[in-house]
Amino acid sequence: MPVPDPKGEALRPVPSGAAAPDRLDESRATGTPGGLSAALTGLLGPDKVRTGVSDLVRYASDASPYRFVPQAVVLPGSVQDVVRLLAYARRERRHLVFRAAGTSLNGQAQGEDILVDVRRHFAGVEVEADGARLRALPGTVLARANAALARHGRVLGPDPASAVACTVGGVVANNASGMAAGTTRTAYRTVTSMTVVLPSGTVVDTGAPDADAGLEAAEPELCQGLLDLRDEIEADEELTARIRAKYAIKNTNGYRLDAFLDAETPAQILRGLMVGSQGTLGFVAEVVLETLPIRGAATAALLFFPTLPAAAAAVPLFNQAGAEAVELMDGNTLRAVVGVPGVPDDWAGLPREATALLVEFRAADATELAAYERAAGRVSDDLGLVTPVPSADNAFTRDPERIAALWRIRKAFVTAVGGARPSGTTLITEDFAVPPELLADACAELLDLQERHGFDAAVAGHAAHGNLHFLLTFDAADPADVERYAAFMDDFCHLVVERFDGSLKAEHGTGRNIAPFLELEWGPRATALMWRIKRLLDPDGILAPGVVLDQDPRGHLRGLKTVPGIEPVADACIECGFCEPTCPSRDLTTTPRQRIVLRREMLRQPPGSPVLQALLDAYGYDAVDTCAGDSTCALACPVGIDTGAMMRDFRHAAHSRAEERAAASVATHWRAAERAARAAVATADAVRDRAGDRPLTVGTGLARKVVRADLMPAWLPEIPGAAPRRLPRTDKEGAAAVYYPACVNRIFGVPATRHGSLPQAVVGVSARAGLPVWIPDDVTGTCCATIWHSKGYRAGNAVMANRIVEAAWLWTGGGRLPVVVDASSCALGLAREVVPYLTDANRELHGELTVIDSVVWAADHLLPRLTVTAPVASAVLHPTCSMRHLGDTGALEAVARACAREVVVPDDAGCCAFAGDRGMLHEELTEAATRPEAEEVAARGYDAYLSANRMCELGMEHATGEAYESVLVALERATRGRP
Repeated sequence: MPVPDPKGEALRPVPSGAAAPDRLDESRATGTPGGLSAALTGLLGPDKVRTGVSDLVRYASDASPYRFVPQAVVLPGSVQDVVRLLAYARRERRHLVFRAAGTSLNGQAQGEDILVDVRRHFAGVEVEADGARLRALPGTVLARANAALARHGRVLGPDPASAVACTVGGVVANNASGMAAGTTRTAYRTVTSMTVVLPSGTVVDTGAPDADAGLEAAEPELCQGLLDLRDEIEADEELTARIRAKYAIKNTNGYRLDAFLDAETPAQILRGLMVGSQGTLGFVAEVVLETLPIRGAATAALLFFPTLPAAAAAVPLFNQAGAEAVELMDGNTLRAVVGVPGVPDDWAGLPREATALLVEFRAADATELAAYERAAGRVSDDLGLVTPVPSADNAFTRDPERIAALWRIRKAFVTAVGGARPSGTTLITEDFAVPPELLADACAELLDLQERHGFDAAVAGHAAHGNLHFLLTFDAADPADVERYAAFMDDFCHLVVERFDGSLKAEHGTGRNIAPFLELEWGPRATALMWRIKRLLDPDGILAPGVVLDQDPRGHLRGLKTVPGIEPVADACIECGFCEPTCPSRDLTTTPRQRIVLRREMLRQPPGSPVLQALLDAYGYDAVDTCAGDSTCALACPVGIDTGAMMRDFRHAAHSRAEERAAASVATHWRAAERAARAAVATADAVRDRAGDRPLTVGTGLARKVVRADLMPAWLPEIPGAAPRRLPRTDKEGAAAVYYPACVNRIFGVPATRHGSLPQAVVGVSARAGLPVWIPDDVTGTCCATIWHSKGYRAGNAVMANRIVEAAWLWTGGGRLPVVVDASSCALGLAREVVPYLTDANRELHGELTVIDSVVWAADHLLPRLTVTAPVASAVLHPTCSMRHLGDTGALEAVARACAREVVVPDDAGCCAFAGDRGMLHEELTEAATRPEAEEVAARGYDAYLSANRMCELGMEHATGEAYESVLVALERATRGRP
């Protein structure tokens, strides 16, 4: 249930202007119409149907410039659910659109009727033939699939820039390619078989030995129709030649007509047609792909040229030398990505004419790589490279971190340029392809066309394959600006087709933006064949109208979304969806993108709108309360948008003055509060010993009904007893570091079934390594301030942030000793999060401190001095969000590998969402966040279950039933002398 905002108006936005023309009409305020809601609920069950207006709005956007609000959202749990939906749509003449990641750039993941979310229940992979093949469900994130293959030294062929978020189903549906895939490593070339649910409800496994016999029995007219089309195409030599020519370069516009030339049987033709069909011909329920070997040795360089033609002329030379990828970025693009982590500041001064090529060579071993480097050197020596800014070194490097940084810059192109667009404007991302030898001319003509229509001129792309990308921004609320965009698109499409005989869509799929121009590229003969294919497979037209085929010449101008300005921390969002796989609430309520989408719809609405009120009523729980606040969304976002920070701001806005004063008072009197908290835990533990957990569960449940559930934690059986009253004895004299036990480790102890606290382990293992630590006598009453920070209590945050910095400066002798912190979230808090709340004087003191997470202390300082005497056979590791923010996950793995001969980091490891006490405030959040990781952990047994934060360990124990503990405790055990 939504939690009422105690201030009532705290979340209500201040309108910045007139209501938007594309706002959701007030008649939609009640969500899905009653009859449709009842029908879908009866068909699938209430857990698989979303009908609230908040649900509909949050699904109304994807990474494209379009916005269509569905009538209902459904989450089928099985193939049979999909079959039922298709039958319902045929019977009731409804439309379905399938959606997975929603990273589509041209509106393929949106619909105006029933939207079918297949990400939630259609995720999973199975590695076959020692990695030679991968069987995957369509909702599987591509990066997750590649993680499973990496253990076998294999990788999938398609490598789109959105791999961290896009799904296997989307890659197949759009025939996505990427930086190195070209025309040979695409989904079309690597899919070996698939299971398809046709609009009729027939399920076809194209890889089954009897696939054609089964298809013939179930769909005789379809089989014959496919064969007739094949014969017709093969008999037309001119058409056949045209089809072959069109696919000699990258092309995802329209249906794959070469499927009729590359396959013999109906089932195999169907397989080819489904790739790139963008959800318009059926549902791909499972796919099997051939994989490629990982070529692990790499060298790369960012090479600067004086002009774009000079860079384009070098592309074929690197192709001939064996480059894996050659990526082009013009001067405007390079300047636009300034601000992306890793981009040198001096790029802001790059000349407009400057152009860079990111060139990468990959090899199986160092010998082969050295040969490539020699070839690259010979090419580079004769190119006339320039150094337009000091950071442009034009040097090839083998450093994996440097190479990764170069690719992050390239992959951030869309989001960085989009993030820098003027506030309130809509972003269009287009891609096209020309024969590679025409690349330079195509770039020049495109830039000229952009300037003539008043758009900022910029271009980037996969130069090795003649595949270019560009971005446009305009105001979708201004009819004149929409017409300017329309005029540009008309000229652009004629330019690509008539001047270069190119592809209007190279890798993003036709989508709503190019569907009206399909016939311009393919001509009437081929386009008519595509319409026949659609009618043959989907005679009732129930799937994704307007996504591939559209007879409305202005169809690409329907549904263009306005982008109202929202809170500055999130206003740059282009709704790409890169943040969603990492979000712990993604399967419970909303994702970071959806939180922003909902906020924008609020700003589209006029004051007093019933839609606005309905969105506000849901937003408190759906967006604010169930945000873990871990800010991993900022790590996933190419431009660092921290939606967690926006939610913390909303929490602050919802606080009453009395609540803020109370929080500040708790910070001021934290010594007493800490002791009281420890006493309460001890009392609860005593009650549990006598009567079990039930009285505590009931008592906290009743209390949560009296006060807000977001203030009163629930009791969980996994909550440990109290920590010892006294911390371990240590000496200041001779100490190598100050040891700061986090307050969570001063309040909570370890379960009775285990022995040895974390403070004892840190003190013991440090002394064993000859680097003793000192715990100051007055740590009680201090805190890293994360408690107040995560809840948005700014006054209390300021009190504690300044107190801990002043104390730490004194403890360390003015920064002479490092501060070792034994909880990763507290290390992050003390190292970074306190800074904005410090006085100027204390900010200077903070600059003299060296804050080290205890895991880094162990990895960098203790391990070289220790002898492991008792490692366990196996351990599973849960990396914490804070360690990801600090960049310390490598240290965590290093310590774990010292404690266990085998260490496994689950592929589905993510934020546990316990987030201090949020897992006790909203138990359902942690359960949803940890479900995939918990299922992976449960698949086998381990000798140790390790992490680096007490509350994360508690959350994972709650999720898995296994006793997680600090890796430092395990290290202390593993390095004890032999008995």
